[in-house]
Amino acid sequence: MNRVNLMMLWHMHQPQYRDPTTGRYVLPWTRLHALKDYWGMVRVLEEFPQVHATFNMVPSLCAQLEEYASGKFDETWYTAAFRPAGQLSAEDKSEILTRAFQINYDHLLARWPRYIELHSWVSSQGSERVKQSFGERDWRDLQVLSQLAWMDEEYLASDPAVSRLARKGADFSEADKQQLAEKNHELLGRVLPEYRKAAATGQIEISATPFYHPILPLLCDTDIARISNPGTPLPAPAFRHPEDAREQLARARKYHERVFGKLPEGLWPSEGSVSEQALGIAAELGFKWFATDEGVLGRTLSAGFGRDAAGVPDNADKLYSPLRVRAGGREMVGFFRDHYLSDLVGFVYSRMDAGAAAEDLYQRIRAIGERVSIGRPLTVSLILDGENAWEYFPGNGREFLRQFYRRIDNDPDITALTASEAAASAGDIPRNNGIFPASWISANFDVWIGSGEDVTAWEHLNRARDFYQQQADNATKGFPKAPTAKQLEASYEAVLAAEGSDWCWWYGPEHSSANDAEFDAFYRKLLTEVYVSLGAEAPDVLAGPIKRQPERALILPPSSNLRVKVDGRETTYFEWMGAGLYSSDHRSSAMHGRLNLLHEIRYGFSEKEFFLRVDMFPGALGELHDAEFRITLRAEQELRVVIRLEEGRVKGYLMESRDLCLLGPDEVVKVACDKILEVSVGKEMFLLGDRKSISLGVALWEGGLPVDLLPEEGMMEVQLGEEYFGWGA
Repeated sequence: MNRVNLMMLWHMHQPQYRDPTTGRYVLPWTRLHALKDYWGMVRVLEEFPQVHATFNMVPSLCAQLEEYASGKFDETWYTAAFRPAGQLSAEDKSEILTRAFQINYDHLLARWPRYIELHSWVSSQGSERVKQSFGERDWRDLQVLSQLAWMDEEYLASDPAVSRLARKGADFSEADKQQLAEKNHELLGRVLPEYRKAAATGQIEISATPFYHPILPLLCDTDIARISNPGTPLPAPAFRHPEDAREQLARARKYHERVFGKLPEGLWPSEGSVSEQALGIAAELGFKWFATDEGVLGRTLSAGFGRDAAGVPDNADKLYSPLRVRAGGREMVGFFRDHYLSDLVGFVYSRMDAGAAAEDLYQRIRAIGERVSIGRPLTVSLILDGENAWEYFPGNGREFLRQFYRRIDNDPDITALTASEAAASAGDIPRNNGIFPASWISANFDVWIGSGEDVTAWEHLNRARDFYQQQADNATKGFPKAPTAKQLEASYEAVLAAEGSDWCWWYGPEHSSANDAEFDAFYRKLLTEVYVSLGAEAPDVLAGPIKRQPERALILPPSSNLRVKVDGRETTYFEWMGAGLYSSDHRSSAMHGRLNLLHEIRYGFSEKEFFLRVDMFPGALGELHDAEFRITLRAEQELRVVIRLEEGRVKGYLMESRDLCLLGPDEVVKVACDKILEVSVGKEMFLLGDRKSISLGVALWEGGLPVDLLPEEGMMEVQLGEEYFGWGA
């Protein structure tokens, strides 16, 4: 087997949520992820001293962590969560009901029956009725559980105070709440010291990102987006401030040196976004290496990385090697994220048993070592978000990480190294003049500048930046009534914060969350601060939202009975007319990168059959080589239809239930796949009892792994009864 250097980079980032005017944290996610993720991610690595990794710490995140650790912070959710239940105001209660259930239901909320009970009450009664009906016990239990759910796994298991509260589970006292607040502060204070300690031992390397996480190539010149996508809409005039890109990088280096004791050698440019101009500035300031995605490498070298059934890519010799990139007259070593492996961790392994997932990832890395040879060590770069994925894993992903780290630790052919160690161990690294300008998402910049909302946001930013510059020039020239140095400093700080990538992440069609309106308002607040801190009025246009309301999943019940010929195609226009519909816009996740293959579900009934149709996105069937559809139908017992495809055609199917497995059950099940997947299941297979609905879910697996599902939340309810054109109970 060829030697494999595994370079793991965990990227830790939350936007700057601190209101520049009030100093109040308007959203709580930095604190909550500090409790649940940041400390524990380093802590678990310490159990495996020979496993080295890189942690990318965004300076604007660390600045928030410092303030939280000091205990001198003002956060709306924290205040409401820890206020005595008898003193809650109407605003506190609204905040609690807004935030307490913005949490993963299965793996965080559902740990406690009392939390489930409170969630059910609010869901069934509505917030306004609950505000009147909840007693102090209810409010107090909801306050404590909503904070306890975010505590680190080690604290929940081993800390005497936190584990006692976790076991208690209900009927908390004000003293319990105060004890949890103290543990909150204790854990917040341990985050940054844990990173410094691990870095001092050499087990981890800490890399940096430009201070407020901006897309550097777009700061330098928004017109560069047209290189990767000629159809990208652009702001007019272009935003061109490479001096701001330099300032964001210089501030990051200075901050990193103060907090972690040394200058960073490595750069994860925000969202893996690179250009020759941006890398030239970074190299000039002293960064030695950078990382981005394989898509950027592919467009740089005009090489594709299509995978075979085992996940081994074409042109693997290029992907599994660093590259010395010359930009701006200087060189930096580039690492290129294995998109496939990284996305398995981020989006797939959470649905699997921890041991099976860890073994699958480990064996895929070994397969690379066994099948790819470049005459020197291979460098496999596993790069992903270090916080958001874990809430989808049982136990916050800690068992998966332990099992994976243990396998790597015990394998003499695989060495987990920091990025700087991997560069030193890579041998004779090939060189390339320049790099293709793009980000890690689709090898373009569309997420941040690809829609009308994005363009509006950039134009607002450009006008605010121009206003600041005009006032700064007036001060330099000594004009009367020019702003003071302090005013200019505050205004420029707001400009830099508004340049962060996080605001345009939520504009456009790609992403949406429950906090869209708050992100939009915060961005416009930053731009308003640019003007107000200079003693001027902000433009009226900043009072109006940029973000349009997103479309959610479209759900329509059946409007007639169906007569379907199961042949894998829409035989006639009328065949599926009147079917029920579930169609998702695929924008509900805060994360990006999962490949969406399933488009929508249609379903309905005849007197004796249940019909299901699954439509995929254009071209998706052609991407599937060794795939399975797993259709779950749950009444009094669960049925599962498993359909195996090869090259988009049905090669076999079976029906599973608790008591039986029918291979090719042609009498009760019909299956066909051509342009669409069509399935019928006989009524006699359903034990309906007195049920009013059937639960339905469709999962797509490939290569033994789940890759997509509809509904995205797992299951949907298909109503029964004549009024829904379904069977009676």
